[in-house]
Amino acid sequence: MQESGEMYLETILVLSEKKANVRSIDIADYRNFSKPSVSRAVGKLKSENYINVDKDGYITLTKAGLEIANKIYERHQVLSKLLIDLGVSEQTAIDDACKIEHDISDETFNIIKKRIKAGKPHK
Repeated sequence: MQESGEMYLETILVLSEKKANVRSIDIADYRNFSKPSVSRAVGKLKSENYINVDKDGYITLTKAGLEIANKIYERHQVLSKLLIDLGVSEQTAIDDACKIEHDISDETFNIIKKRIKAGKPHK
């Protein structure tokens, strides 16, 4: 899956934790994206079975969509915290984590998580 798809799934997850129902307009407002861009992305995610859209336009994640969204969101949270703990300003850490979360390998991310849990960010 491409980075943009992951970002949309993560956004749907975050919004669904804040409100009962998520619609395309909520995604557009949250990300400051155009409605046509969101509409195209939602259509693509729906056709790939990552989301469901009901007759009222409410969006929910499928099992596959939720797995990807949780994975990306966890990476965002862990990487943001790590960068802040290293002394990076909060906004820069959040922005950089958003860039890194889509490209970092599972191996590298799992080692970072393991080191953080052990209280050893480095050797």
